[in-house]
Amino acid sequence: MLRPGLCSVTLRKHSAPEVIRLAAQAGLSGIEWGGDVHVPPGDLANARNVGAQTRDAGLAVISYGSYYRLAHSEAEGMAFAAVLETALALEAPVVRTWAGTKSPEKASPAEKAAVVADAVRIASLAHSAGVRVALEFHANTLTETLDSAQGLLRAANHANLYTLWQPIYWGDGATVAANEAILRALLPRMAHLHVFTWEQKTPGVTERFPLAHGETAWRQYLSLLTANPAEDAHTRWLCLEFVAGDSPDNLSADAATLKHWLSDTGAGPKV
Repeated sequence: MLRPGLCSVTLRKHSAPEVIRLAAQAGLSGIEWGGDVHVPPGDLANARNVGAQTRDAGLAVISYGSYYRLAHSEAEGMAFAAVLETALALEAPVVRTWAGTKSPEKASPAEKAAVVADAVRIASLAHSAGVRVALEFHANTLTETLDSAQGLLRAANHANLYTLWQPIYWGDGATVAANEAILRALLPRMAHLHVFTWEQKTPGVTERFPLAHGETAWRQYLSLLTANPAEDAHTRWLCLEFVAGDSPDNLSADAATLKHWLSDTGAGPKV
């Protein structure tokens, strides 16, 4: 099953109740709650309250979008134990983490090994609590490329370690064919996806577009997902992230677009 959701970081300037209202108003089905503004790690009362308000509005808590960085955050004062406690208070089935602080070509063998070791550690801790761990698929981390992401997953070799996916929009890898190949390769360890249409026509300058601008690409990605449903019966969430101008109106428009596409696949809710 493919379902439409929202990353709360899309609406950082809005309160958690406003995020819930806007997500429900847009007809989305769930929220990935970010750990930077809306659900800071360690504030368990707030996490319980946000989780309850989300469910009371008929929405699912998709994930706890933490900013825990493997082999880095513990030394900086963000203990994974606090992150996991917060995810449990939120009643999130997944906690999002980051694969270090460096791209593959800049990380030393020792730094890569430390990231792997921490991934194994936190995946084991989360497994004991019934929570899955997913790695953000992102630049300037060890999941910046397909090869490095797969290498990390293989080296960790932990059944409770998954990855997210989002389209690469910079450099030579920013093609539909390349993104589709990455998505296909990561499907067996896929938790959920972040959805947007961005382009970087000038190096270092990212432009955000309405989601509909990327219709050709996203319909191909959705066809691939529809043809390869999750084997473990988990819902695959497609979470809108960072809409143009951080505008609630643009969120509503992108949500309508995403819901229409999902309905067309036959694997998502009908509209």
